Amino acid sequence: MAEKAAGDMKPESKRTIKLRGVLAGVLAIFLLVPLSDAQAGSLKVSRVTDGDTIRVRDDKVEKIIRLVGIDAPEISHKKREPSQPFGQTATKYLAGLVLNKTVEIKEHGLDRYGRTLGVVFVAGKNVNLEMVKAGYAEVYRGTDAKGFDSAPYWKAEGEARAAKRGMWAQGDKYVSPREWRRVTSGK
Repeated sequence: MAEKAAGDMKPESKRTIKLRGVLAGVLAIFLLVPLSDAQAGSLKVSRVTDGDTIRVRDDKVEKIIRLVGIDAPEISHKKREPSQPFGQTATKYLAGLVLNKTVEIKEHGLDRYGRTLGVVFVAGKNVNLEMVKAGYAEVYRGTDAKGFDSAPYWKAEGEARAAKRGMWAQGDKYVSPREWRRVTSGK
């Protein structure tokens, strides 16, 4: 007696329920479609933060992209604190490749800071791989992102090391970005 049968409901209530269902469906579609697929080719690099992080934007959204599979020398964001050797050079090199250019991003999820992990392409060229080939980034030493193939990156790193390109010119003085962060953060 407390519940009415569906046939006993007022027409406004049925329409309200149907409208809620439609709205929920539309919302679910927007949440499930990744930005890069919906806006492929329309993202412009607005800023290069360091040798492995950029900001991209379209008409509506700005997004931070962490170049997946690579780790570039660190730069200092504080006065009187030194950057890692080749940190500024790596940042400038990446800026030369992507700044103010339209890019495509192949996404590989999010990192622990909420940044999009992605392979960045300019005119079909894999920018992440170019950073490793030039000797301005090493292969990321942590766990590979889901669906990411690091094999070509390891090959490129070996070739850059052998040729002493970029940061590899330091020889025995080279410190990986991961170790640099550990030492400078005191952890």
